[in-house]
Amino acid sequence: MNDITMLMNADEFILSALREDISSEDVTTNAVMREYRKGTVDLICKQDGVLAGLDVFKRVFTLLDATTEFEMFYKDGDAVKNGDKIGTVTGDIRVLLSGERTALNYLQRMSGIATYTNEIAKLFEGGKTKLLDTRKTTPNMRIFEKYAVKVGGGHNHRYNLSDGILLKDNHISAAGSITKAVTMAKEYAPFVRKIEVETENLDMVREAADAGADIIMLDNMSYETMSEAIKIIDGRAETECSGNVTRENVAKLIDLGVDYISSGALTHSAPIMDLSLKNLREI
Repeated sequence: MNDITMLMNADEFILSALREDISSEDVTTNAVMREYRKGTVDLICKQDGVLAGLDVFKRVFTLLDATTEFEMFYKDGDAVKNGDKIGTVTGDIRVLLSGERTALNYLQRMSGIATYTNEIAKLFEGGKTKLLDTRKTTPNMRIFEKYAVKVGGGHNHRYNLSDGILLKDNHISAAGSITKAVTMAKEYAPFVRKIEVETENLDMVREAADAGADIIMLDNMSYETMSEAIKIIDGRAETECSGNVTRENVAKLIDLGVDYISSGALTHSAPIMDLSLKNLREI
């Protein structure tokens, strides 16, 4: 997913977020600001991190008023420091006040994910293993969160259930076995679709490899079990390590030499990055 794809599909979610925050009116702003007055406000960084979501931040305001103007001194992917002035937003003061929280919610969340992802992605530099996200995303935030992972240096796993075949434990139970599940997936899906199988022990690894899985996920296995699984697969399929992958334990997993390491923590456990709109003034 790239920034163009994200923005093409973002408006419906941003508008929904604005409707959630302004169900009928912004009664506080309307009480203190009865008519148009032009103003400007500074976007300030309050901790070190990596920016992601500046276009989404700006889109919140332009959906409220297309004449809103911006001057940004940084772009997505840039590292910023506590105290940096990221940019300014200029326009109708009523719009600046009403859009502030929604715009910051997006930017703080996305920048937090990019920052956390970047900390982990640095450990992957120079190796063949790729860091992946998962579908463990906030409802109606996936398009933004997966974009932020890419900005932070990670890679996207499948975007949604229409995007790829991943046979998990319950799919295997429904089919009757790994072999049956892989066979049915090959019969149903276009030949260009890769088939991934989630495995939990070495017997499942053997069956998945013998069944012709394209990717075999080693889920919640010990380091020793995964090492043995890689020997069993012996290049017959790509390998993915998953399950409780965090910043604290990922370095050891990289040493396994798997093709991919996926981490739900990139999106479900990243703290927000502290950003603020300050110094509102009339011009």
